[in-house]
Amino acid sequence: MSDLEPYTPEPAGNASIEKDGEKWTLVLVRQLRHSPNRVWTALTEPDHLKEWAPYDADQSLAIAGASVKLTTVGAPEAYVSKTVVIRAEAPRILQFNWGDREVRWELEAVAGGTRLTLWNNIDRNFIAMGAAGWHVCLDVLDRWIDGKPVGRIVGPDAMKFLGWQRLHAEYKQLFQGGN
Repeated sequence: MSDLEPYTPEPAGNASIEKDGEKWTLVLVRQLRHSPNRVWTALTEPDHLKEWAPYDADQSLAIAGASVKLTTVGAPEAYVSKTVVIRAEAPRILQFNWGDREVRWELEAVAGGTRLTLWNNIDRNFIAMGAAGWHVCLDVLDRWIDGKPVGRIVGPDAMKFLGWQRLHAEYKQLFQGGN
């Protein structure tokens, strides 16, 4: 990251958790200065995902019913999961499973850009960690689309990143107790 633009994440915020039975869902909302079409492409296309996402995809996520292999980036061992894209309604809704966790993105055009909402099922014990990780990923996404890349910050590298440590503590406090 040293030859890229320095990056300090904004404080934790615009996040909540939902509980449905034993299922916990992290909900993150982010305002981006980019059109829904640009954000959609960044969420669905493999060459764009490599710039910011915590997983690589072997093909586009933009087609409902597509079978896609997702590979976790930065994990001590490669975790590969096959998924079928549940919903792909460009440029509004993208839904798929990542392993046994559901990921849903909703994009809404707003003045000056896109309101991006992420729903991700995460074990309650790791929800603050997931929030910190997704927060950093979305910051990296926003900067990359702006043409000011900071480099992908995922997996164990994200957890070593000082901004992640602060975010984890802030989300833990926000969610009152989740790791």
